[in-house]
Amino acid sequence: MTDTSWIERLAVPVVAAPMFLVSGPDLVVAASRAGAVGSFPAPNCRTLDELDAWMGRIDDELDEEPWALNLVTHRTNARLEDDLRLVAQHRPPIVITALGSPRPVMETVRGYGGIVIADVVTLALARKAIDAGVDGLACVSAGAGGHTGFLSPFAFVSAVRREFDGLVTIGGGISDGHGVAGAIAAGADLVYMGTRFLATQESLAVPEYKQMVVDHGVDDLVVSDGVTGTPASWLRPSLVANGLDPDRLVGPAERSYDATQSPAKRWKDVWAAGQGLGAVTAVEPAAAVVERLAAEYGQALDRLRSL
Repeated sequence: MTDTSWIERLAVPVVAAPMFLVSGPDLVVAASRAGAVGSFPAPNCRTLDELDAWMGRIDDELDEEPWALNLVTHRTNARLEDDLRLVAQHRPPIVITALGSPRPVMETVRGYGGIVIADVVTLALARKAIDAGVDGLACVSAGAGGHTGFLSPFAFVSAVRREFDGLVTIGGGISDGHGVAGAIAAGADLVYMGTRFLATQESLAVPEYKQMVVDHGVDDLVVSDGVTGTPASWLRPSLVANGLDPDRLVGPAERSYDATQSPAKRWKDVWAAGQGLGAVTAVEPAAAVVERLAAEYGQALDRLRSL
């Protein structure tokens, strides 16, 4: 997998980004079979047995298609060591680290030839990940849903490319194949898309959440640290529905990313989305989303060639 020629075999260079309480094995398998890269965050599994079962199912249902597991490496995640034992057993081709240094996973993932990608939101964090020896970076930029970034995707990928020749994934408000082509032209290898896959039939989001994404646009988003303690992009109607004032949110005193505890309450009824939600017009299969992205991507490449 350290040979990135596998990217050329994708229908479109897109990662269906790992989304808390949304990405599960159905979405991973559907996205990867369709020609993107499916992924899910380990904290979506409340127990180790469930994580074992999810990865085992993905192993069984996918052949050579790449997929990714997202691991929280923050010091408060007491389950990381146990998660890594399952990683060594199931060998996900790609491991994406988040909210902490990628160093704790390097030996395990490199040991079986997997790729380590660090999820970063600033250039300073990107440099730390590069120093740790990662194979790639997932540069989360302004416009991303959930825990969001602050830099323009184009500014971020440009700055990173001056210092790093590894695998670069960029995400934040990129919602169609035309945007994918622009990001690739700017220097990225892959594009992170979360919101675009949020309303798919295979996602774990409840029907009301999916419909809210279909029905609303960028003017209905609120970026605030007042829910989790970390800046995130929220759907304003879901905040109001839960009795929260979108303009006066007060978050927890201390952040915690311990997978053995349940932070799900804050995310279960208060729903996140990114600036790409305007492109989501229906609840449909993930394969249909990938097919449309691939067609748009091809159209954009043809336009570039014609220019």
